[in-house]
Amino acid sequence: MRRIFRFCLPLLLAGGLLSGCKHIRSQQEIAYVSAPQAFLRDQVAAVYNKTGTVKNGEAVQILGRDRRFAHVRTSSGVDGWLEQRYLVSKQTYDSFQTLAAQVRTDPVQATAIAHNQTNIHLQPERDAEHLYQVNQGAKLSLLKRASSEKPLPVGAPAKATASMKSGESGSATAPMEDWWLIRDEQGHVGWVLERMLDVDIPLEIAQYAEGQRMIASFVVDQVTDNEKKVPQYLVLLSENKDGLPFDYKQIRVFTWNVRRHRYETAYRERNLNGVLPVTVSQENFEKEGNLPVFVIRVKDDTGNITERKYKLNTPIVRRVLLPGQEKPASNQHRLRGGARHR
Repeated sequence: MRRIFRFCLPLLLAGGLLSGCKHIRSQQEIAYVSAPQAFLRDQVAAVYNKTGTVKNGEAVQILGRDRRFAHVRTSSGVDGWLEQRYLVSKQTYDSFQTLAAQVRTDPVQATAIAHNQTNIHLQPERDAEHLYQVNQGAKLSLLKRASSEKPLPVGAPAKATASMKSGESGSATAPMEDWWLIRDEQGHVGWVLERMLDVDIPLEIAQYAEGQRMIASFVVDQVTDNEKKVPQYLVLLSENKDGLPFDYKQIRVFTWNVRRHRYETAYRERNLNGVLPVTVSQENFEKEGNLPVFVIRVKDDTGNITERKYKLNTPIVRRVLLPGQEKPASNQHRLRGGARHR
């Protein structure tokens, strides 16, 4: 008996430890609620009672799983069953935190209002993981843009789908859609479909889009007109379609004419493969004093990105050469003295 006991004891201990480890792992599994709000059930059955509710982004402890449901416990100690489609893993949660940290110091390029409730995705793709939502009317900061293929409708012919993706059948290409990397007022960061947002463009200049899409606007300076401060704007514009290989195609500077009390186009430059971010600041130019400056980034045919700096000495906009840059062949885009929206 002693020999049997000595032989079995290590096995019993090992089994107990393994069982304990399994128990600990189960106790420590954490997931996060991806639905705006969901209720907990007391059992997985057609008839059940509600034991509590959970909200978006809330952490829950996983106690067990059963097909489509997970047995969870909230931070307040409430147990219940929750559909697994309302949960994302801690890995997904950590990826969102990493993304937020990566863009913490990135300059805001625009602001927008969400015109519908929508998901915040980890990548600019509809099938990408999502955790948080933005509510209708939420104000968002916009950081970066990207494009991805738009999912085809369910039941689309496989032959047509393959043709579009391969570029066959003439000039057919896969339909694309644009996304913004956003930060909401709670500090959540992720990708949102651009068509779900109304980008904040001042009404006084939005009317001069001329069929173009205004990507973003920046206040570069202010002037005083009858004791009222009036902003002067740099605006980024592009063709009104998704999936373009650049963020903007044109820049336009609107200055305020204090004699005629109206906005005029002081500068326009077209045919740019512009990429974000754009930065606005001030710089000292000796005799001219402190002037507003803005820097844009332009991509060439090989994909190289170079910076272009401009200064505004109202109403004149001039290019400022950076180290190593040569003087442009012409400056035909500059409109001397301003021009009325042409």
